[in-house]
Amino acid sequence: MPSVEVAEQAGDHFSGPDRSEDVVLVLPNAVAVLDGATSLSPAARSGGWYAAQLAEALRPRLAVPGADLADVLAEAISDVADTWELRPGASPSSTASLLRWDDDHVEALVLADSPIVVFTGDGPQPVIDDQLAALGSGGGYRERLLSGGGFGAGHRRALGSSMDRTSRWRNVDGGFWVAEAVPEAAFHAARADWPRPAVRAALAATDGVSCGVQEYGSYEDWSAMLEEASRAGPRAVLDRVRAAEEADPDGTRWPRPKRHDDQALALVRFASPIV
Repeated sequence: MPSVEVAEQAGDHFSGPDRSEDVVLVLPNAVAVLDGATSLSPAARSGGWYAAQLAEALRPRLAVPGADLADVLAEAISDVADTWELRPGASPSSTASLLRWDDDHVEALVLADSPIVVFTGDGPQPVIDDQLAALGSGGGYRERLLSGGGFGAGHRRALGSSMDRTSRWRNVDGGFWVAEAVPEAAFHAARADWPRPAVRAALAATDGVSCGVQEYGSYEDWSAMLEEASRAGPRAVLDRVRAAEEADPDGTRWPRPKRHDDQALALVRFASPIV
């Protein structure tokens, strides 16, 4: 049976307690990583609340052998929306990344920006949903940070304007798709599968960790991140990424929504040794 190691760390929050809104679900045959969307206003139903509800809706469905992963996610989204009477466009949301395995196959589904990277004998096989990145959103707050504006009150206003613009493209054709109150979103996810014997390991990360490869250059590539996670544990990866942010306290090198994002990383080992 594959082994799973998880590390999590809270980041900065604009409202409510400093509690991570990332959620990791670990089952005997699957791992799900969810990143609740940031809110600038206090709310009982935050992105983290939604991610936790979605994880519980996924729990029994991911355990069903052979169930299509998009159907699994769509049913879970529908369940949460119906249970809590959530309305499209006016509800909290979350990324949803699912990794599931059996004796013959390993499958991955990624909805929004929490990538899964599967490692085979041919190297890393990233499964990335880049629909949000393709929109090129966030220019206002990014430009402000690049000019030295910092993460103060002005940043919050600029970020709020950017989030308002981006929200208009949520779960619509030509925009980006995310888990919220529209089950159809599940069928817009990135997907991949592999023969089980070919898979050595996998990483599933929220963007507070994947930025270490995709933006900061904390790791040369996904293989370097896997090597450290395998040797020193997933928490070492979180600490290295956080250290890069500490060295850029005003976001002038890497403009980003928050000085520190929530972080979650799951390392799944299918074979030993894996590096």
